[in-house]
Amino acid sequence: MKDDPKGTSARDVLARDRRHVWHPFTQHGLGETPTVISRAKAASLFDADGREILDLISSWWTCTHGHSHPKLNAALAAQAARFEHVMFAGFTHEPAVALAERVTALLPADLTRAFYSDDGSTSVEVALKIVYQYWVNLGQTRRSLLVAFDGGYHGDTLGAMSLGRGSEMFGAFSDLMFKVCVLPFPGTFEGDEAVEAREAEALSAFEALPREHPQEIAALIIEPLLQGAGGMRVCRPSFLKRLADAAQGAGVLLILDEVATGFGRTGTLFAHEQAGVVPDLICLSKGLTAGYMPLAMTVAREAVFEAFLGDSFDRALPHGHSFTANPLACSVALVSLDLFDEEQTMAQIARIEVRHREMLAELAAREDVTRPRVLGSILAFDVEGLGAYQSAESRRLRDWYLAHGLNVRPLGETLYLMPPYCITDDELTRAYAGLVEGLDSIRP
Repeated sequence: MKDDPKGTSARDVLARDRRHVWHPFTQHGLGETPTVISRAKAASLFDADGREILDLISSWWTCTHGHSHPKLNAALAAQAARFEHVMFAGFTHEPAVALAERVTALLPADLTRAFYSDDGSTSVEVALKIVYQYWVNLGQTRRSLLVAFDGGYHGDTLGAMSLGRGSEMFGAFSDLMFKVCVLPFPGTFEGDEAVEAREAEALSAFEALPREHPQEIAALIIEPLLQGAGGMRVCRPSFLKRLADAAQGAGVLLILDEVATGFGRTGTLFAHEQAGVVPDLICLSKGLTAGYMPLAMTVAREAVFEAFLGDSFDRALPHGHSFTANPLACSVALVSLDLFDEEQTMAQIARIEVRHREMLAELAAREDVTRPRVLGSILAFDVEGLGAYQSAESRRLRDWYLAHGLNVRPLGETLYLMPPYCITDDELTRAYAGLVEGLDSIRP
């Protein structure tokens, strides 16, 4: 292992890591060794030996325009030279105000109020606290029941875990969770002939809830078009539209969790655009800062915001974070939005989707591949025999890909690509070839 530019050896970094670091989603008892990254550029990571690794999952779906983008680097440095942070209660600053203006201008007209937080999980927690207190402020204290979907994943904080109980990730914490009604999610794929029946089942299950729980339902939450951590399961825009109409017709607030789907991932800037849906609240993070900085927004309709106005603090939202609206993150996010125009990012996403669809036929012809699907920059399919999340089989395949220069992490039986938008056609060709070679390596 080579030394990094600061003169610290990768071996030393790993030794210190083993002594002091607790990694996310990691069973340290297995003794797995993390990869030391020394630099990154565009769609690639580089380890301590200078080996290139294509970042085909955008570092947990955050990296949009590519790693170490010069204009984003410059924005970060320029803001740091002015000031790095200030508390956001009783203070404000231009980057936060400008970003709230920019994002709300991109959303449907009535989504006007942006509450800043730190990451996707907290953006969802904020949304939950808003909808609960919204009904309390209106005097409808029975409205505390939340509705979510099986396989949904909304983060790792307690409220988000309660919503994501259908993902089967949080069994150890089940006794701590509050009550949530979980509906069947009508996931679909290329060539699916039974999708309409599953959609009808899901809609019927939701439409029954207001009758069974009159004046009790506070909100419905869904990841629009794509369940990410649930296995890259997709639903059709027409289903989302019918669901939204049913929710809002029943007087149920609609929360769209666009933490993963926002900022181009699904082929439009926001996934809800494809369904013509206007939520009551929308949760944003990940691509908001192009993967550079922790930052999140929960954007609410003006009428929701107005329910918190009054002449005493008891109607205000008692929530905040130390790093709310961090100016470094806001400044990077503003330049990231500029890059969507400057670099014709949506056209780049459309190019990636065309390449994914061309690859789909080869994958679908394999006996071990089922449920092939493409949505914007995302290519996904299931692999027979790959096992559950973090199974020995999935870890072996993950390790094979990493050893061959590809950052691909199976989600249980699901394999997927979600690359940075700057990925080149040659890099995609390399990724597809490696994807197939990896599958062949695990076949008996």
